Amino acid sequence: MENTSQQQWTTVIKPRTGWFDIDFKELWQYRDLVTMFVKRSFTTMYKQTILGPAWLLINPLITTVIFTVVFGGIAGLAEEGVPSFLFYMAGNAIWSFFSACITGTANTFVSNAGLFGKVYFPRLTMPISQVLISLVNLGIQMLMFFIFWVWFFFFGQEYGTVQMNLWVLAVPAVLLLVMILGLGVGIIVSSLTTKYRDLAIVVGFGVQLWMYATPVVYSMNELVSNSPRLAILIRLNPMTEPVLVFRYALLGCGQISPGWLIYSAVFSLVMLAAGVVLFSRVEKTFMDTV
Repeated sequence: MENTSQQQWTTVIKPRTGWFDIDFKELWQYRDLVTMFVKRSFTTMYKQTILGPAWLLINPLITTVIFTVVFGGIAGLAEEGVPSFLFYMAGNAIWSFFSACITGTANTFVSNAGLFGKVYFPRLTMPISQVLISLVNLGIQMLMFFIFWVWFFFFGQEYGTVQMNLWVLAVPAVLLLVMILGLGVGIIVSSLTTKYRDLAIVVGFGVQLWMYATPVVYSMNELVSNSPRLAILIRLNPMTEPVLVFRYALLGCGQISPGWLIYSAVFSLVMLAAGVVLFSRVEKTFMDTV
């Protein structure tokens, strides 16, 4: 009789019990599935709508006009020396991207419970695909932004000056930072909503409040000059520096601090690590609670 201890098994199935059980190699092997999820989300998002993907341009355009009139014109909170319209369009673009990363991943487990219960695939592919679809939407919005940027550069000097600088090379890194932070916060929320459904309702309101704690609708320079202590608290917000760098790179307005940018990067990485750990723990048992 052959000794079973000497048999070479081709496949070994065993439970995962560690705190960090994310197989990144397997995740890379399923990159085609991520691409499929991105295409599916983009198609279903605007299916049976009259204007379709045009809403990607209409929504930020309307929001920018409202911000320009209310916060720039009436309240006078925009940055001086640059067109208020571009000031708010830039801030709204990067914040909408961050907001979409969170809200898109916040219901990962709950909204895809039926799919998760039928077939196996790395669960992390779903929130990653939501972040990537948000990046695609941002790219479309930025095309509209650059059209307005060119117009103001050549014909809108009376509204203020706009100029790019070498910091524009850091914009991809800033967007990656925002993606990491949004993914980290989003998967933390999605993991907690498996037991606490109230979080799915609160997340939209919480993101809206977070926006007002970020210099999206007001100038950081005005805040520093009028309330230095409050400005320090605003700097502790990990989204503050990415917004400031984004505007500074594209418009040449405001002031940025590499030190605070490093703080935002470290904070974002910590949030992502915490989210991945929590996600890997919840995905093992979430079908029992969803």
